[in-house]
Amino acid sequence: MPFSLDRFVKEALEEDIQNGDHTTLACISVDEIGSAELIVKEEGMLAGVQIAERIFHQFDPTLEIEHLISDGTHVTTGQRAFKVHGKVRSMLTTERLVLNLMQRMSGIATTTATYVKRIEHTKAKVLDTRKTTPGLRWFEKEGVKIGGGVNHRFGLYDMILIKDNHVDGAGSITGALNRVHDYLTYKNLDLRIELEVRNFEEISEALNHGGLDRIMLDNFSVEDTRTAIEQIQGKFEIESSGGITLDTIHGYAETGVDFISVGALTHSVKSLDLSLKIIT
Repeated sequence: MPFSLDRFVKEALEEDIQNGDHTTLACISVDEIGSAELIVKEEGMLAGVQIAERIFHQFDPTLEIEHLISDGTHVTTGQRAFKVHGKVRSMLTTERLVLNLMQRMSGIATTTATYVKRIEHTKAKVLDTRKTTPGLRWFEKEGVKIGGGVNHRFGLYDMILIKDNHVDGAGSITGALNRVHDYLTYKNLDLRIELEVRNFEEISEALNHGGLDRIMLDNFSVEDTRTAIEQIQGKFEIESSGGITLDTIHGYAETGVDFISVGALTHSVKSLDLSLKIIT
């Protein structure tokens, strides 16, 4: 089922509101009109402004949003990202959903931008992974893009990625690749094929077989990566993966790999501190 932002917002609001935002209904009169500001409370990269506008408008189309800072902008403490004007009840009821998504996306964009900056002198591109929060993958991968990274496959359906368990289950790299090609032919599918390798023997087997687009070097050292590139370069795209950190990514990028995947962009990132405040 393709991702639907409108459906997600509807279900997220239903989860939060159920039979009523009773605090807001009790405290704020139905005809109260006012304004609120999205305040940045921590330095980083802003992401999710467009998402916030969609949430506000889906819940209450009469709300008016004034954009002050765009997605992908470096922000500092105290800046105002946008203003929203209209029914105060609507702002307060949607506040937490807006903040939860924007803080998460901004944290991911901030972290991604730091990784991208570290290797900007090389040709390597920073990739995300499927190590995402269930239900929030679209938002998290959007945060990666806003931060300057590149999305890897979105899910299990849009690319073939043969990993170690697939190889072991099929008996060999040759066996796995043969089965993949038979399957794609039978299903009449045109999907890119990536293969994860663990050692130089598996690289040799992959090169002898062919029939793939990218080789992922899993948990190779920087030195072994250089050796692997000598074998692979010019034949397939090359990706480094496995425990690569902000301290080590430049070493891998400088070997000449095409891509570096970093699970930490989404699975352990810190949210950026943001706040929505009613203007009094």
